[in-house]
Amino acid sequence: MKKRADLFEKADELVRTKNLLFVEDIVAFLGISKTTFYREFPVGSNELDDLKSGLETNRVKMKQNMRKKWFESDNATLQISLMKLIGTEEEFSRLANVQRETKTTGEPFVIKWNTYEGK
Repeated sequence: MKKRADLFEKADELVRTKNLLFVEDIVAFLGISKTTFYREFPVGSNELDDLKSGLETNRVKMKQNMRKKWFESDNATLQISLMKLIGTEEEFSRLANVQRETKTTGEPFVIKWNTYEGK
């Protein structure tokens, strides 16, 4: 039981100090196999849930930092990328230089599947 607790503490420390993003990263840094990792921390266990929560926290922080850098940047490409993330559908279409127009005749729209007639 102590070995499992020690393994969890090391994994938790790695998630926090190395800014890990995926379970596979934890496995690699611990130097164990996935089988061993999931045997010690099965799906649904509190320990695995805690580690996954730490990974998600790291992803959110990283995304926040990236968006902040893009906002403060003078690089037009980064600013457009940020606008695509935060803009409305209409703003995105204007940035992409796409005009969307839908016209119907009032007739039902039918999609025909498997229309191939082998001869």
